[in-house]
Parts: sequence; C-alpha cells; structure tokens
Amino acid sequence: MVRRAEPNDAHAVLALMAGLGRPEVAADPTVQAAVFRAHLDHPDAEIFICELDGAPAGAVSLWFRPRLNWTSPEAWVPDLYVDPAFRRQGAARELLDACLQAARKRGCHCLVLASGHQRAEAHQLYENYGFTHSGRVYGLMLP
Repeated sequence: MVRRAEPNDAHAVLALMAGLGRPEVAADPTVQAAVFRAHLDHPDAEIFICELDGAPAGAVSLWFRPRLNWTSPEAWVPDLYVDPAFRRQGAARELLDACLQAARKRGCHCLVLASGHQRAEAHQLYENYGFTHSGRVYGLMLP
C-alpha cells in the first residue's frame, strides 16, 4: 500500500534513503528530520511511502520543477529506494504509479529520474515501466 508520508515517518524514510547511499540517520536526527518535514511542507514536493506486511518497504521523493521553454512543470524523482527484503513484490512499481498519478494531476509534461550506474536491477525496472535512458547526470560534491 502506498500513501503520502507523514511527519512521524521521518525515521523510516531517512533509514531507507541511507540504503540508497544518502547519509546514515544521525545519532541525533533532528536536523535530518527537519529537512524531511520541510519536504512534506513544500508545495512542490511529495514523499510517498510503501508499506508491505505493515512495515516500511520503500519510499520515493517527487519534485515538481519548471524547465525553460516548457509551459508545464517537469516531475522529478531524485530518490527512490525499496528495502532489499521487499524487492520483487511490486513496491517500486506502486511508488512509481503514485508519482505518475501526482505528475498527471499537476499537469506535468514528463516524469524523470536519476539512478546510479551500479543499480542495474533498478534500471531494468525503469525500462520495463516505460522510461527511456535519455542522458547522463553529473554531480559535483561541494565542500
């Protein structure tokens, strides 16, 4: 079951994102939880969580952003992760379905996501879902 995340989901979602390579949940997660709540409160962001067997199985963040020369927003998925214990049970597909529905509701012209090179299993899922590999994403970490 997929639902919109709530403030009390902070620890579960932060722990899932750590599995994606994001920072681990800090001993004092106050600042990380504040970032999570800011996402929840932002009018151009959504966070969805998928629960299977009553446990948080996966989560996704979705942002709506303008793009030059487009008159409609782009829906962007910067973070999508399903716990390995729950993979191949439809959680990722349900999370993508929630993003697609939200993107259509907002009148977006496309839904895009980025995925690390090492995530071959995820790439197969995205391509089976209908995404096309259309470019590269580069990052430059700042001190």
